[in-house]
Amino acid sequence: MVDSGGAPGRLRPEDLPIIPGGEVAGTTPDGRRVVAVCGSGGYAELAVALRSLTFPVPDDVTDEQALPLLVQGLTAWYLLRQAARLVPGETVLVFGATGGVGSLAVQLARQFGAGAVIAAASAEKKRATALQLGASAAIDSDPAGLAERVLSSNGGRPVDVVLDAVGGAVFEQSVSALAPGGRLVAYGTAGGAPGEVSTRSLIIGSKAIVGYWLMDSLRTPGAGDTSLAELFELLKTGKLSPLVGSVYPLGEAAQAQLDVAERRTQGKVTLDPSR
Repeated sequence: MVDSGGAPGRLRPEDLPIIPGGEVAGTTPDGRRVVAVCGSGGYAELAVALRSLTFPVPDDVTDEQALPLLVQGLTAWYLLRQAARLVPGETVLVFGATGGVGSLAVQLARQFGAGAVIAAASAEKKRATALQLGASAAIDSDPAGLAERVLSSNGGRPVDVVLDAVGGAVFEQSVSALAPGGRLVAYGTAGGAPGEVSTRSLIIGSKAIVGYWLMDSLRTPGAGDTSLAELFELLKTGKLSPLVGSVYPLGEAAQAQLDVAERRTQGKVTLDPSR
């Protein structure tokens, strides 16, 4: 089983040809069940990954459950623990709240002691799903009037932490909705454009902008072992529920990519080479 998502950058002509697929779940030749970050080459029946980026899967965890916890789960864990340095009682705003990272970040923020979790999503169905995952409130992620909706959903108060994978106008509106001492963590530009902010808007209020990419953490040998084990334990005790999205046959990889790009999916979208 392989993740259908892509890398944070866009492919250039000189990068081609390439076999996509950065994350896989399956069985090694000696019979061990694992999940692994392979960078590319996952859209295949057989994939190769570095030993340092390969992690064991507990017997009572399925491939469909394990794969979302690898890149998306670890990203959500590091966003909250390391990048945002979430303090119990703080309010967290999560964009893409029913996507692979966002759906787990909503749940983990609760587990890590957030006072309130505000989910932002583009469709009513997705906002309803976010509330089912444990969000305190769910708002439309459209940039127009976004800062006002954020404040309204939080009793008129600005938020302490924003997890932003959208960029552009969403990023800019989110900065204006940050409380004094607040932190915005940027980890993607799904909206197609980067956000811009003036230094003055950060200085007044002592706000912080932090960038994050999981692979920077995983370059350290052994990184991810303890946090992934914690995610598996939260899963097994029923405190974390990965939002498993659609599963496509390998031959429908192009359609899977289109559905993700056009935001028709929720949760972790995967390809199954056995289909």
